[in-house]
Amino acid sequence: MSYAELRELRNALGTASDLAFGLEGTPSGRQAGELVDALRRALAAAHALSSEHGATGCSEHPRGAVDPLHGDPEDPLPPGYGRCLLCNDRRRRAGALRHGRR
Repeated sequence: MSYAELRELRNALGTASDLAFGLEGTPSGRQAGELVDALRRALAAAHALSSEHGATGCSEHPRGAVDPLHGDPEDPLPPGYGRCLLCNDRRRRAGALRHGRR
């Protein structure tokens, strides 16, 4: 178990807890969706604690950080990008170099 995996689990559980305790009455669809997303993140992080490829699903960086944009419907990752922040960052940098940006 790595510190990054444990931190991801704690963050996801904290977010879910904050959202749940902030609910009053019947939650809106948006509020319920945010809570479900936080709980899914927590569940994925808990599964990753014992997984061979960790939360990233990456064989190169099994204990690396998960890209925070993974699964974000408002700012989706380009096709071919996975959960691994390190690999996605490498792809972003390579794309920027191809396009003449630094």
